[in-house]
Amino acid sequence: MSEKPSQAEAEAAVRTLLRWSGDDPDREGLLETPSRVVRSYKELFAGYAVDPRAYLEKTFDEVGGYDELIILRDIPFVSFCEHHMLPVVGHAHVGYLPTSRVVGISKLARVVHGFARRLQIQEKMTAEIARAIEEVLKPQGVGVVVEAEHSCMTLRGVNTRGTVLTTSKLLGVVRDDPRTREEFLRLARSPR
Repeated sequence: MSEKPSQAEAEAAVRTLLRWSGDDPDREGLLETPSRVVRSYKELFAGYAVDPRAYLEKTFDEVGGYDELIILRDIPFVSFCEHHMLPVVGHAHVGYLPTSRVVGISKLARVVHGFARRLQIQEKMTAEIARAIEEVLKPQGVGVVVEAEHSCMTLRGVNTRGTVLTTSKLLGVVRDDPRTREEFLRLARSPR
């Protein structure tokens, strides 16, 4: 990978896009747009600055004998399609069947956000979340379901608003044991 462009270079690129779109980057309403866009991109693509697996490293062994599925549902996220750089907005449902340790539930949401805040395709993001949980926590199984609306399809192209793409990645007993699989999918998708 080449060296990361400077703030000034990124702002110049935004000015070029503004001119390319047919507008004047020197008009009053657009004067601060390049710096605003670069600042917002820094936030929107913050996932490149973190290793989402690191969020899972602090665990708790005192689980009081708990040995059932743990599912955190409806984790909102915003990602960006790597093909068009347009928003992908959705929810992730993440679960695992622990062996002897659990992780704080906020860490599951941080893992989702860490992978989402990058240029992505939903299928890859779903698999990355599941693999990270599997590799770090070493649970009996992992399940991830992601549901999202893709602006690259709803705002342009086929202009099909309201469509939702659903992807899933099931590992270990969540994939291999029919009862555990059914329980995860039922709990992940059950209405509130």
